[in-house]
Amino acid sequence: MSVLLTKQEHEVVIAGGGPTGLMLAGELALAGIDVAIVERRPNQELAGSRAGGLSSRTLEVFDQRGIVDRFLAEGQIAQVTGFAVTRLDISDFPTRHNYGLALRQKHIERILTGWVSELEVPIYRSRELTSFAQDDTGVTVELSDGASLRASYLVGCDGGRSLVRKAAGIEFPGWDATTSSILAEAEMTEEPPLGVHRTALGTHAFGREKYEIRDGKIIFAKEGPIGIMVTEKNVGATTEPTLSDLSEALVAACGTDYGIHHLTWISRFTDMSRQAAAYRKGRVFLAGDAAHMHSPVGGQGLNTGVQDAVNLGWKLAQVVKGTSPEGLLDTYHLERHPVAARVLRTTMAQVALQRTDDRTEPLREIVLELLGMEEPRKRIAAEMSGLGINYDLGAGHPLLGRRMPDLDLVTVDGPLRVFTLLHGARPVLLNFGKPGDLDIAAWGDRVPLVHARYAGTWELPALGPVAAPAAVLIRPDGYVAWVGEGTQQGLAEALTIWFGPPAAA
Repeated sequence: MSVLLTKQEHEVVIAGGGPTGLMLAGELALAGIDVAIVERRPNQELAGSRAGGLSSRTLEVFDQRGIVDRFLAEGQIAQVTGFAVTRLDISDFPTRHNYGLALRQKHIERILTGWVSELEVPIYRSRELTSFAQDDTGVTVELSDGASLRASYLVGCDGGRSLVRKAAGIEFPGWDATTSSILAEAEMTEEPPLGVHRTALGTHAFGREKYEIRDGKIIFAKEGPIGIMVTEKNVGATTEPTLSDLSEALVAACGTDYGIHHLTWISRFTDMSRQAAAYRKGRVFLAGDAAHMHSPVGGQGLNTGVQDAVNLGWKLAQVVKGTSPEGLLDTYHLERHPVAARVLRTTMAQVALQRTDDRTEPLREIVLELLGMEEPRKRIAAEMSGLGINYDLGAGHPLLGRRMPDLDLVTVDGPLRVFTLLHGARPVLLNFGKPGDLDIAAWGDRVPLVHARYAGTWELPALGPVAAPAAVLIRPDGYVAWVGEGTQQGLAEALTIWFGPPAAA
């Protein structure tokens, strides 16, 4: 909900109201944290073309919060997981969402905005963060309209040019651009060949806002403005692209500009790849594009940002409440920095494979052969879909550090899905042994204990079947923090690390 700035203090302030900022706000609000978003746009309208889909794991994350149906109702289910120039079928993966969802970012943001509005998160619109200063007790945030906010913590979800990152003095090392493309929407006198095309100069594509996916193929509407993507000859432009730039790039790639006119919007993207050296500096955090930037090839940017938010949200909430010590917040960088580093690697690999020179063609053919084999397909598809994320929580059962499968449980209260237990963004301990086998009374105010039965096979994407555990401790983000194999060994330690010290007797 957009509001007047009447309250000067919040527990957490988020700079940026895109998908990452909205998801983080929702996570914090579910945990009862007083959170506010500062957003420069006057509303949630989004000009231009941004991310166009949700990965399997992001759909699972939304399912964990009980909101996935809102997205499924508006998007188009399809096998959209891919690597470079090939699609990777995940229909045989053990998940309820063994697919991706084609849905443009403007709709994703609108749906998330509706959710955080229901959670009564204030959004201070038409304002930007201009500076901040942190001290031992909090952060003072200065806004573009002259107002200021005070918060215990500040999170920069303000994009690749993040002012929060720059003002915090966090380095942003990486690789400069080697390719540059123009994105635009315009009218054309002549109908261009819709779809994706590759030439010696690079990749270009034409499409329309409205489309359907039929049998894995995109069928565009027959009317409406044309969406355009075309590779530029040169890299390093310092000004915004113009209609003249677009016409020149089209002529170079296609031999004609198809009579382009009536430009609706235009932008540019490159394959510049950078990652913040640190995701935290004192009371200031980075998430989403503010923490990592790369080519949009592979469609992992928005999804990685949403999952940043889900990793950080519950940890920040517990520290704000005083449930956990500040050290818990360091695990955000420890867990999410390696994930985005891998995303940068896979993205750069895909950009390299999309080059159109004769020497790259043999490499592309060999990679396609490999991805046609079962094990390479499963491994890369698990990574690209987000289902293969494995946080390093030490040695042990294969479930440790991985996403908890959404099993159909049998409990004393009847059938119950695992993800239903996570709707409130709280942890849960599932006991598959005898009632009374596990004693967590000292954490009973924070961690519900659910006795359950599951008779099916335990299976993980890419790994396959794994041994059935006797118990699992699930974090609010859906990842397994401890696996019991017949004893309580390590349970008290895991509970203390993730959910704070035991309550006094």
